[in-house]
Amino acid sequence: MLKNLDAYSIRARYYPALLATIPGLAALAILISWSRFGLTTVVASTAIPVLVFASADIARRIGKRIEERIYEETGGKPSITMLRYSDDTFDAASKEQYRAFYASKINLPIPTEEAEQAKVKAGDAFYDRGGAWLRENTRDAKKFAVLFAENVTYGFRRNLFGLKWPALTLNLALVLLCGVLLDRRMPIDTDDDTTMRLIVVVALAVVHSLYMGLGVSKRA
Repeated sequence: MLKNLDAYSIRARYYPALLATIPGLAALAILISWSRFGLTTVVASTAIPVLVFASADIARRIGKRIEERIYEETGGKPSITMLRYSDDTFDAASKEQYRAFYASKINLPIPTEEAEQAKVKAGDAFYDRGGAWLRENTRDAKKFAVLFAENVTYGFRRNLFGLKWPALTLNLALVLLCGVLLDRRMPIDTDDDTTMRLIVVVALAVVHSLYMGLGVSKRA
């Protein structure tokens, strides 16, 4: 499985999965005894990579759904809407150059401003096909290194945002579980190794929740 992973998958899918599930992975690593081989060790050894793999898959699927919802809220895919005559993100001369470049690659006539105003979807179809050509012809990560780096950053943030609420739910479950276990061990004995491990997991879950809650957002 690892042999088939490319740089984008690792950085934009598995890194968010690792970051989102750190408290759960830490809980498995901290609370389970690794000093001797047993059933719990086997379960933990299997659960850690499975949890990361499943989280990466979930992150991509939820991230894509969120992406579509954001497009709807903002009026469409930015790579399309920014090229419309009515949009002022780029100056008119630059947009004319971009449209001419697209037309030369996809062999379609450039939509006029009047035609685009009359039928926006027809104009958008031109920009969408141009964007599709551009994506297919800029996949060389070495030749288009800056573009690749920006795509990785975007994919990382989108997929991590997709895991925001699952991660917060996992953290809440960990805090509640550790809280129940600590309550049974009251009063807290700082010399008790298990008690200190539970406290560490709770602290990590709280700090991680602050990061996911405040640092991971739709704006990002």
